[in-house]
Amino acid sequence: MQQPLRAVLVGCGSMSEAWLNAAAALPDLAIVGLVDLHKPAAQRRAEQFALHNAVVGDDLAHTLRQTSAEIVCDCTIPEAHLQVTLTALAHGCHVLGEKPLADSLAHAQQMLAAAQAAGKLYAVIQNRRYDPNIRRMRRLVASGELGQLTTLTSDFAIGAHFGGFRDQMRHVLLLDMAIHTFDAARLLSGADPVSVYCKEWNPSGSWYAHGAAAVAIFELSDGTIYTYRGSWCAEGLPTSWEGDWRLVGTRGSARWDGGTGFAAEVVASTAAFAPRQRRWSCRPSPPTTVWAATPASSPSSCAACAAARSPRRSAPIMLKASRWCSAPSPAPSRASPSRSTGRRGRPTPPAQTGS
Repeated sequence: MQQPLRAVLVGCGSMSEAWLNAAAALPDLAIVGLVDLHKPAAQRRAEQFALHNAVVGDDLAHTLRQTSAEIVCDCTIPEAHLQVTLTALAHGCHVLGEKPLADSLAHAQQMLAAAQAAGKLYAVIQNRRYDPNIRRMRRLVASGELGQLTTLTSDFAIGAHFGGFRDQMRHVLLLDMAIHTFDAARLLSGADPVSVYCKEWNPSGSWYAHGAAAVAIFELSDGTIYTYRGSWCAEGLPTSWEGDWRLVGTRGSARWDGGTGFAAEVVASTAAFAPRQRRWSCRPSPPTTVWAATPASSPSSCAACAAARSPRRSAPIMLKASRWCSAPSPAPSRASPSRSTGRRGRPTPPAQTGS
């Protein structure tokens, strides 16, 4: 029987709990060491997860020599990523780290060069792209219902009072949070950025020492333009942590609130002011478990939900989907309002019918 891979986790702050929970569910991974500059923090994690045989220390190099680890899990703050990665690679370890890759471009290039020279894997986790809701939106884009994607926009606005290292961190929004949203744009579009303009600033009233707000315009490799607006010191009317999204294609558009709220429309033709052909919407509700291999309940179901249940997937993947989908609504006449709106100007979904 193959022995589990031996890993040392460095950085035993708040994020380490999520990593250790995930590690506990992997029978082919063994946490053999815990490291933190504040050794009692590492000791508390060892006790919390019953890692009685793990080496606990405050020096990564010494712990790696003691444990003969094969992998280092880096949960340290961004400024520490360079030294942790170089130390791990020098001891023959692969590295799986928290985002961001590094605290500067120069450090990122140095770390990648070191990994290549050592012949070891260096990867950065991007867990949010595995959320079922963004996967539903991605499948809608990939289905071609919207036509060729041309434009993506996202808004992120949360007044995040963390305290701790983030309050003094440079580029705190861009490095610590916007990086998730940028990766979501890559997933949704299926393209990579080739150029970017970005303006970062620290608004009046911000409790951060450095830039907590930014706008950015990306040109992607397929010609799509992605626009980001974000703030980590925006009090009131918060977006979701995934942001508010609008996707525009050559045949239609879609909105996603970052949670379980979806809406999309496709036009009947590209003639001037053509009537809408189909409309879908989903609203948040108590989640129900759906198997991706299960056919859609009816031909008129929401396209995002239908795509999520598509039998074309190679394996059944459990998703959390909205409890119901509204049937496409008829296109209104030009004289009639397009749809009533609710709070914050968002479309009011039709009354729920059935279960």
